[in-house]
Amino acid sequence: MGLIDSTILFVKQQLENAEGGHDWFHIERVYKNALLIADGEDCDLMVVKLGALLHDIADSKFHDGDESIGPKTARAFLESQNASEDVIEHVIAIIENISFKGGNFEKTFHSKELEIVQDADRLDALGAIGIARAFNYGGFKNRTIFNPNVQPNLNMSKEEYKNSNGTTLNHFYEKLLLLKDKMNTVTGKKIALERHNYMQNFLSQFYAEWDGEK
Repeated sequence: MGLIDSTILFVKQQLENAEGGHDWFHIERVYKNALLIADGEDCDLMVVKLGALLHDIADSKFHDGDESIGPKTARAFLESQNASEDVIEHVIAIIENISFKGGNFEKTFHSKELEIVQDADRLDALGAIGIARAFNYGGFKNRTIFNPNVQPNLNMSKEEYKNSNGTTLNHFYEKLLLLKDKMNTVTGKKIALERHNYMQNFLSQFYAEWDGEK
C-alpha cells in the first residue's frame, strides 16, 4: 500500500467518531479542494496531499486546546511509514500554521504547499458546506443560533477566539465572512468569492425570516 493510501486509512480510523464538521468527510473535501487548487500551482504534490489529509488529525479544540497533539500524531504516523524527514517537517509546519485562530495569528512558516492546503481548508468553511458545518458545530457546543443583543467580537485575541462561546451567527462575522480576503491562490480566491456571496444571500434570507418579513 502506498503512502497516500495508508494515510487515508489512518485518518479514517482516527476520525471515525469525530464531530460531523471535522470528520473524514471534511478531510476528503479539503483533499479534493487541495488537488483542484494544486493543479494550477508549482508545488510538491505529495506534501500537499499529506498536508490536506493530516491537517486536522487531532484538532486542538477537541483536545482541550492542546495544539501539540496534531503535529505529534502526524509525525508518529509519518515516521512509521518511513517518510523522509524533509516531508515530515513540511507537513508538520502546515499543520501548525493552517488555522485561522481569530485572524490575529501570524504564520511563522511560508510555502506554496501551505498556501494551497490552507485555501482548501478555508473553502470548506464557506458556501453551503460552510453554513452546514457552522450550525452543526454550534449544535455540538449547544450554542445559541442567534441573539440580536449579542454583537460579534471582531478584535479577539487568539485565546479569546479559542474560548469564545458566541452565537453561531456571530461566527459568520468573526471568521467565515473574513476568509474571502485571506485566500492565497488565484483558484482559491475565485471559488471563495462565489461561496462568500452564497453565504451573504443566506444571511439576508435569515434576517428577513427572523424579522417576520418573509
